Formats: sequence, structure tokens, C-alpha cells
Amino acid sequence: MELLFAVLGGIIIGGIAHVVLPWRSSRGVLIGPTVGGITAAVLWEALTWAGWQYGATWIWVVALVGAGVVALVVEWLLGTRRAKADVEFYERLKTRGA
Repeated sequence: MELLFAVLGGIIIGGIAHVVLPWRSSRGVLIGPTVGGITAAVLWEALTWAGWQYGATWIWVVALVGAGVVALVVEWLLGTRRAKADVEFYERLKTRGA
């Protein structure tokens, strides 16, 4: 049951990452929540296999903060990469003509 709550927290944090970063219109709406949920699940399982207790505070902190950090990094990289690709495409069209 705790895994479900950790994944739900990762999905919510990934959704927040999607909203707070720029380039929202050039990324998929579900990228942040998906990455956040998957990261929270993987971290939660890895930490429980390492022997961390479900009721401990640090397993929650690591899983949820890790999910947030990974979601922010992925969204930032995708946004900057897409913006750069759009500028390059525009410049290529401008020099060749449409």
C-alpha cells in the first residue's frame, strides 16, 4: 500500500514539475507525471530491498525528492532541446525558403 502512495506522490510531483518549468507547450503533458511516478516506484523498491523500513521518514524523503529532481531534470532537458531544435529548424527554413 505504501508503494501506491509513493507512486501517487511521484505522479503529483511530476505534474508540478511540468507546471513550474517553462516550455509547457512544447512537451507532452504526461512526461513529468510519468517520469515522477516511475522514479518514485523504482527508488521505493530499491530502498525497501536495501532494508529501509516503510514507516521511516527517510524512505519517503528520498523517494519523493528523487522523483521530483529526476522529473525536473528530464523536463528541463526536453524543453531546452526542443527549443534549440525549433530555432535550428526555423533558421534552416529561413535560409532555404519555404
